[in-house]
Amino acid sequence: MKKRIVILGSGESGVGAAILAQQQDFDVFVSDFGTIKSNYKEELTQHQIAFEENQHTEENILNADIIIKSPGIPDKAPIIKKIKEKNIEIISEIEFASRYSKATIIAITGTNGKTTTTSLTYHILSNAGLDVGLGGNIGTSFARQVANGDKQYFVLELSSFQLDNCVTFRPHIAVLCNITEDHLDRYEYKFENYIRSKFSITKNQTNEDYFIFCQDDETTINYFDFANNAVQKIPFSYFQKVSEGAYVEDKNIIIQLNKTNFIMPISELSVQGIHNSYNSMAAAISAKLVGVRNEKIRESLEDFKSLEHRLEFVATVKGVDFINDSKATNVNSTWYALESMTKPIVLIAGGVDKGNDYTLIKELVNQRVKAIICLGKDNDKLHEAFASEVGYIVDARSMEEAVQLAYNISEKGDAVLLSPCCASFDLFENYEDRGKQFKRNVFNL
Repeated sequence: MKKRIVILGSGESGVGAAILAQQQDFDVFVSDFGTIKSNYKEELTQHQIAFEENQHTEENILNADIIIKSPGIPDKAPIIKKIKEKNIEIISEIEFASRYSKATIIAITGTNGKTTTTSLTYHILSNAGLDVGLGGNIGTSFARQVANGDKQYFVLELSSFQLDNCVTFRPHIAVLCNITEDHLDRYEYKFENYIRSKFSITKNQTNEDYFIFCQDDETTINYFDFANNAVQKIPFSYFQKVSEGAYVEDKNIIIQLNKTNFIMPISELSVQGIHNSYNSMAAAISAKLVGVRNEKIRESLEDFKSLEHRLEFVATVKGVDFINDSKATNVNSTWYALESMTKPIVLIAGGVDKGNDYTLIKELVNQRVKAIICLGKDNDKLHEAFASEVGYIVDARSMEEAVQLAYNISEKGDAVLLSPCCASFDLFENYEDRGKQFKRNVFNL
């Protein structure tokens, strides 16, 4: 008798998991409470995988042996409560795919910087000619790639939600970029719950595995005992010298590992700013641990192209730079964006507030931001936080209006920065949609 797997959610990770589950001879059913996108519906039909949309039919779900849950579905969803009452195992697509992969896994998490660090690490390994896949929160799902033929290495970007439903998942290299308050609405508004989730990336590691972390990140260091004791720990730091790991000295990145050295001037990194020095150090340590040679690491750090929606230069219009940082969905991410800017800023911010603490950026806003355009359905918290810090703060109801307002009040030599601090779901499909709308409206000016 075939084991039954029910997959909740029909995005890239859900459909990838369905294809792998079918390949592994499970009885597969996909259920989505919303509408399934036409391309995924077509794919499920082609593979003859049963599915439903716009509902969760309990009798077709609660008879499962295993549930694979989309990271977007919160534990408080009624169907999840019922699954838990029946003690059916709930896992993530990452956990499921890892059960069928023999690859060496580099897994990267953190509140900010994980997408860039993941992309950089993949770029280095790929440039070095390794057989490597890129997955997790980015690109093609891990499960789909395992179904299409395993790789020697996988570099995975993992959110806390993906880690929460991992049971046996064991990366050979785990990277924790940093931890700042985010997604507290999913963690009972307890920061400690979120911190535990991030550190759980190490829970199945052994003394043969590595945990790379930021020595300068206060939360990581304060809660360091949440990390698995057994694992080999390697720090990276911008402000402190470390004996084994990576640090910055005399404007050079220096990596010391197993008595070998790597030195590279920060000025030669293709992506600039302190945050990108951190990302580059974490990626370079990971690459060295899997045996990539120094020349390849240096070459890759020099020619890496920065990511869409992450401090992405869009255009200069009448002397005003427009920068798309739509991926900044929390306050700390916006702090990095403000810190890296050298021109007076007109900031477009706002969206779905996840329990944000705006005091973190008040000082930078006061020093560098001349005006704020609030783009969201409810902007009260932004007004409360910043009305006394900037000379001009105004609401916009659409991206078109926000870009036009920013253009009208900016002057030659200014920068208009979309760095929202918030999730996008009130007015946009996701942060990509928000960033694309920003770019489209800038090009229409």
